[in-house]
Amino acid sequence: MLRITGGRVYDPANNINGEIKDICISDGRIVSDVEGGRTIDATGTIVFPGGVDVHTHVAGAALNFARAMIPEDHRRSAPMLRTAHRRGGIGGSTPTTFVTGYLYAGMGWTTVNEAAVPILSARHTHEELRDTPIVDKTCCVLMANNEILLDLLEAGEIERARHVAAWQIWAAKAYGVKAVNPGGVAAWKWGKDAKGLFEPVPGYDKVTPAKIIAALAGIVDGLGLPHPLHLHCNNLGAPGNYNTTLETMKVLEGNRAHLAHLQYHAYGGDDWFTMKSESAKIADAFNANKNLTTDAGAVLFGDTVTITADGPWQHLLYKLTGRKWGNLDVENETGCGIVPYTYKEKNLVNAVQWAVGLELLLLIDDPWRIYLTTDHPNGAAFWRYPEIIHLLMNADFRREQLKALAPKALKRILLPELDREYTLFEIAIITSAGPARSLGLPHKGHLGIGADADVAIFNDTPDVQRMFAYPRYVIKGGEVVLEEGEIRNVVEGRGYVVHPSYDEKVEDYIRPLFQQYYTMSFENYPVEVERLENPHINSCKSEG
Repeated sequence: MLRITGGRVYDPANNINGEIKDICISDGRIVSDVEGGRTIDATGTIVFPGGVDVHTHVAGAALNFARAMIPEDHRRSAPMLRTAHRRGGIGGSTPTTFVTGYLYAGMGWTTVNEAAVPILSARHTHEELRDTPIVDKTCCVLMANNEILLDLLEAGEIERARHVAAWQIWAAKAYGVKAVNPGGVAAWKWGKDAKGLFEPVPGYDKVTPAKIIAALAGIVDGLGLPHPLHLHCNNLGAPGNYNTTLETMKVLEGNRAHLAHLQYHAYGGDDWFTMKSESAKIADAFNANKNLTTDAGAVLFGDTVTITADGPWQHLLYKLTGRKWGNLDVENETGCGIVPYTYKEKNLVNAVQWAVGLELLLLIDDPWRIYLTTDHPNGAAFWRYPEIIHLLMNADFRREQLKALAPKALKRILLPELDREYTLFEIAIITSAGPARSLGLPHKGHLGIGADADVAIFNDTPDVQRMFAYPRYVIKGGEVVLEEGEIRNVVEGRGYVVHPSYDEKVEDYIRPLFQQYYTMSFENYPVEVERLENPHINSCKSEG
């Protein structure tokens, strides 16, 4: 049992805005009162629900590929040394599994969503998630270039596609569905991409990116998944791609969707020399489409590594930068590309990217629908979130940072005109309450009775960046895991999965396809529940 007393509580889900009140914990949950147990005097602090990262890349084959590819990144970062309470490891843009858990918990974040998992490597991904301590985990399985599904869409067999998708979700032991560059990775096998939403994907006559998006969004809603379709739109990173994003929003009318890393999809201009921000047009359209949520995918200047299932984009980035490059084709399912990258203040494109992420966070009017991410590690490492919080809360600090940009870049962005400053209440929404709601995790992101006892306690100081980088206490599931800036207790997290309903006879359809197209046997494909860490299974209720 535990009582937290004297702190200013920010709990947006329960409309508590800086009220000094006690938080009581028993058996890993928030309760109305406790007698006995430990008391934490939180006077002079602010109390938040544990952070929830709706979109990050922290486990799986792609991360391991990146770790091996950029040893220089590990050499630049100081290793995390072993102590009596934690194991050692390497940090940087792609920290090792144990360090990932420590770093998230060390900032007060207690739940993460691994946003891109091919079924073929899901077993490995779950092993790494299980090896990532403290935080709870969800993951999204990749589907928008799965050839079994695309063939069914080509044949117009939407109902069978629904059952196949449900089976694949359960086979991967996933929590949601991810669509990356729909049709584009399938096109990459032909050396092409899928730029136009309404043009057939190479190798198909009737399947277009728009058809894939609409079908998957409908399937996800029809299966009753708690999290909407998690969509990485076509034309990521390209000048002028805002038009594709606006078209995508129209395709999604009538269905829920989460638009991943929206910053990378809000650019104007005709080429790299004329690239500019179109965040205002994207924000206006997004504000009008209440069926959508999004995360920022914000960029910060410095070294990182880009990792995405969007193989065509990664090849283009390699051609543009000349940096080393890796590409993987996950048979019949998806792909992967990796390119180390450095964002520079004086680079016009990078300056626009840096500004657009902040602009979207400032222009989208409902903080319950846009969340703080960097598309880790693509825009920056997750452990740099406190820098973004500082930029959002302090317009003077933003103006000071703008001085480092080239004068030409200032003419291509809107950030100098924006005076909005986030409040602590709004920060609690975009880092915890909002993403928990989007993920459909009712016990996360708040401090009401019955909620998971995931709590972050920060010293209340004017130095916002330091405040959010170094919490005083972090409590996970009722256990104090960090105290006075040090990991004191390493607990296991939980793995959240969904089990949507499907006709089990669909396996009779899928099995011969494996024998014909896959190198893995059908029996070895699905992930066993036992692979997950403390699995929590949500049995979805389909529509109708």
